[in-house]
Amino acid sequence: GLQHSVLRRLRRGQFAIKAELDLHGCTVSQARERLLRFIRDARASNQRCVRVIHGKGNRSEGKIPILKGKVNAWLRQKNEVLAFCSAHRGDGGTGVTYVLLKRK
Repeated sequence: GLQHSVLRRLRRGQFAIKAELDLHGCTVSQARERLLRFIRDARASNQRCVRVIHGKGNRSEGKIPILKGKVNAWLRQKNEVLAFCSAHRGDGGTGVTYVLLKRK
């Protein structure tokens, strides 16, 4: 139910980022708790577009991005999330996710 133009703007990084969450150094359980609280607080503050920094997995065992996949799964479960995608290279590329939230 999301217009293609809105998703295209999100992918291009054309929404103003109103808040940012950095999950570097978090365990999976810490990251989940922080992400859910961040989404709830951002929505309560009427913030439409936020950025989640999860990293690319360069420091993890096998250089596998664990948090990236987890963040993807958690965002899919949240009704408050309209859309999300990887950020532009200048904003962190695949180590960062733009999240578009529903309006209050």
